[in-house]
Amino acid sequence: MSILSIMFSVLRMFFTWKNSFTFLLCLIFTFSVSAQKKVAISIDDIPNTKKYEKDDFQLGLLSKLDEIQIPISIFVIEGLLYKTDSISKNYSLLMEWTERPYTTLGNHSFNHKRSSGFSVEDLEQEVVKGEAISRELARYYGKDLKYFRFPFNDLGKDSLQQNAFKARLDTLGYEIMPFTVESADWMYNAVFEHFLEQGDRSKAVAIGEEYVSQTLALFEFFEVLSMEEYGRLIPQIYLCHDNSINEAYLPAIIKELGDQGYEFVGVEEALADPAYHQTNYYDKKWGVSWFYRWMEDQDEAMVWMRKEPGLEHIQKQFDAIQN
Repeated sequence: MSILSIMFSVLRMFFTWKNSFTFLLCLIFTFSVSAQKKVAISIDDIPNTKKYEKDDFQLGLLSKLDEIQIPISIFVIEGLLYKTDSISKNYSLLMEWTERPYTTLGNHSFNHKRSSGFSVEDLEQEVVKGEAISRELARYYGKDLKYFRFPFNDLGKDSLQQNAFKARLDTLGYEIMPFTVESADWMYNAVFEHFLEQGDRSKAVAIGEEYVSQTLALFEFFEVLSMEEYGRLIPQIYLCHDNSINEAYLPAIIKELGDQGYEFVGVEEALADPAYHQTNYYDKKWGVSWFYRWMEDQDEAMVWMRKEPGLEHIQKQFDAIQN
């Protein structure tokens, strides 16, 4: 709902109730809730060089984001630059992502491997090798490079390894990049691309629309969790990827979130919220929302996880394609 729509709704309530005190309370509540809704959009696995090669080196998702002009954080896998034979073109495309004034640059490792299988020295090598080009680009465009997102959000196999990794990242000048909402867009994308390759556009569109609905349902779910756990709305960080389904449908998700009163902020503003400075109590390697990591009672976290909007439908289609 837009701010203008909210204003008209409140005015209608005023003339209906004819109670100025009630009107004032409603006005304060309505606008405070609206103002609390913030989200930072983050995109992993940039640059998707195999897709760019298929698309005649056009940056479809970046072109859509140019039209929207909201803050975006991008997490680069530099190893992807060498996955095709067009290394110089891939480098130029990464420059395009980096030069946009609305993008914040982040490191997503060189090879995108699970960290739980690493030593501390292995992790450092992945981080340092994964910043060789990005740091030069960041310097050239006057940007920082201080965020690292673990591949698969695998922070380590146990608390001992996680603490060791965090300590090493601190010495390298990196802050771990969290997320609160993630809607398995990689799985939707695989099914989406499958139907496009089969020439079944109607099924591809159905998958795209399902992806949008699932994402919005997850935002609503974590809003409820946030209110119950904190009594307020924590700024969300949405994790998605540089892929075909986001080229087609991320603008729709952004529009819907905007219509629901979300303000799009940079990741630095989101991370300034005190919630993001809480202890991480989750000591397993699986990539879960930070809302669960912040719960000291991990049995309570499991209860919440089971309440999440399910992925059974897309999981079934994804598994069938993989088999």
